[in-house]
Amino acid sequence: MALKTKTEHPHIVRVKEIRGGRPVIKDTGIEVALIVKLHKMGESVDEILALYPHLAPAAVYDALSYYHDHQKEIEHLIADQDIQVILEQNDLTIDSQGHILPRIK
Repeated sequence: MALKTKTEHPHIVRVKEIRGGRPVIKDTGIEVALIVKLHKMGESVDEILALYPHLAPAAVYDALSYYHDHQKEIEHLIADQDIQVILEQNDLTIDSQGHILPRIK
């Protein structure tokens, strides 16, 4: 059984075995960072709930609240998931057909 680490937010937990311990909505694998990215792209809470109908509205609002309390951490997680950052960290590139290839030196 995975050990959940509670946070000060009732709907947000950290579980080492789920998403590497990044903050997720309790009983899901949905990261706070994903909810924040969707919201920053202009998705309303209602639209996020339409995408993830199994989530309670309180959980989505709590994820956004967690972000405001831990903005620097979540912004760092979002930046680390950026495809360009991942490509650069691994010395890779994407060709015109969308294939990921080693960067030619």
